[in-house]
Amino acid sequence: MPGDKSIAHRAVLFNAAARGVARVRNLPDGADVSSTLGAVEALGCHVEQSGPHEATISGRSFRFAAPAGAIDCGNSGTTMRLLMGLLAGQGFSSELDGDASLRRRPMERVAAPLRAMGADLSTRDGKAPIVVRGASLHGAECALEVASAQVKTALLLAALQADGKTVIVEPVATRDHSERMLSAMGAPIEVLGSRITVRGPAILRSIDVDVCGDASSSAFFAIAGSIVAGSRVVVEQVSLNPTRLGFVSVLRRMGARIDLHAKGESGGEPFGDLIVEARSLVGTAIEKQEIPACIDELPVLAIAAAVATGRTTIEGAEELRVKESDRIASVASMLRAFGVDVAEHGDGMVIEGVGSTRSGRLSGGARIDSFGDHRIAMAAAVGALVADGDTTIEDAGAAVVSFPRFFDELAGACA
Repeated sequence: MPGDKSIAHRAVLFNAAARGVARVRNLPDGADVSSTLGAVEALGCHVEQSGPHEATISGRSFRFAAPAGAIDCGNSGTTMRLLMGLLAGQGFSSELDGDASLRRRPMERVAAPLRAMGADLSTRDGKAPIVVRGASLHGAECALEVASAQVKTALLLAALQADGKTVIVEPVATRDHSERMLSAMGAPIEVLGSRITVRGPAILRSIDVDVCGDASSSAFFAIAGSIVAGSRVVVEQVSLNPTRLGFVSVLRRMGARIDLHAKGESGGEPFGDLIVEARSLVGTAIEKQEIPACIDELPVLAIAAAVATGRTTIEGAEELRVKESDRIASVASMLRAFGVDVAEHGDGMVIEGVGSTRSGRLSGGARIDSFGDHRIAMAAAVGALVADGDTTIEDAGAAVVSFPRFFDELAGACA
């Protein structure tokens, strides 16, 4: 798999803010992490790339330089939201912008809690472009309304620049990549369930990071291996962070056979191999408390649900409405094109699997609109493997955002 995007973003940004020099290896070559690398360079950080997947980063100890113009975050919501926290405590003003898709995504969910710490940010109707005016920050207690690892991480970066104690309380515990890596870098951070405490100001020490394989990308192959009869798939050196394996728990509940073999740790992150063998699946209920641990995998989990026997319900996933596309609508459109009965709701959907009626085969001849969303394009390709006849995916090139080699790797696996 390509390097994990979530870990890579943090390895670049945290080391840029730290004291010292760090080498980050196995960087994914998608556009999102390139946006983060470009952003830290725009802030005066020296980045030396010794290859397409490796960079040496000279940290600025939280003392960045004012950018010459607006920082282009491309399509990366992670880049924009984390930079809001990073720049909130700097001694200059900056502007964050992105492409048309990113400009539609909500940013007040980050700006509002940052303002409670003394930050000075303005948005355009709650969205980008965003102006961040550097300010003196103070500790605060922040009870988040949205379960979001991006919002949490923005606040952590602000808290490390603030005077006093900051307490972040999540409604549901989310991905803990930031807590793990910041702890490894010497941050004064304490975690108790969904309550995180940070005492600032603090300086981080640089650490080398070997970015493990992307857990979200592995889900496409795990599900392909589960639904294509006779398959056995091994995904090597992938993140085994428990907060990223919600899709594994869901698949196991559906009857999938998935084994995890731990191999080591880097930057506080466990990694190893994921081994999958094909099994007949049954429908399940994916509930609100599970959503943060499998939010990015829901489009391809919907394919697993489509071929399963019985009904699958997804609830509490309203966050899908504000991803690269409206993923509830996009997934429903994809499933209907495959001949699957799906009812769309405000925060999820109900999927009637075809396992008992068509032996787990989807309708052929489907034409799928990816809506420019990388995860829809890749999920449709997995569905095409168990469809009767050819499937056409429009704007399949959207996969380049997170997994440029996806179709080559899928072709190799199918061979």
